Amino acid sequence: MNFTNLFQSGKHTRNLGHFAAIVKVAAADGKIIPEEEKMLIRLASKLNISEGEYEQILKNPTAYPLTPSFTAEGRLERLHDLFMIIFADHKIDERERFLIEKYAIGLGYPEKEATRIIDKSIAIFSGNINFEEYKYLINKKQD
Repeated sequence: MNFTNLFQSGKHTRNLGHFAAIVKVAAADGKIIPEEEKMLIRLASKLNISEGEYEQILKNPTAYPLTPSFTAEGRLERLHDLFMIIFADHKIDERERFLIEKYAIGLGYPEKEATRIIDKSIAIFSGNINFEEYKYLINKKQD
């Protein structure tokens, strides 16, 4: 196996673990609603997860370990993906909150930083941000 194939294999394994973690959170309330399922299908496509892998992960998401991203942006992108699934039903419950905190720590965030990012993300995704934060997000320059 050449280096490129080895890299792609490792990336795919990380994507499988990430997707499985998102499936666990989506199913945390006992069911996956149609809006969540649409997002899961879209995310599976984005992560190059085959239909067979998708079905296997839905059956047993705990069989896939979480492998953290190597970059801060990669970790934040993984949290963003997760929040998109959580807020598909426009709310977050205590079980989902608990799981996303564990997920953030699993990605490599220290507990205090994970809590800060999650609190801020919940405020953003639920629309509960104050004017100063809103102004900052609107005026923030794109890279």
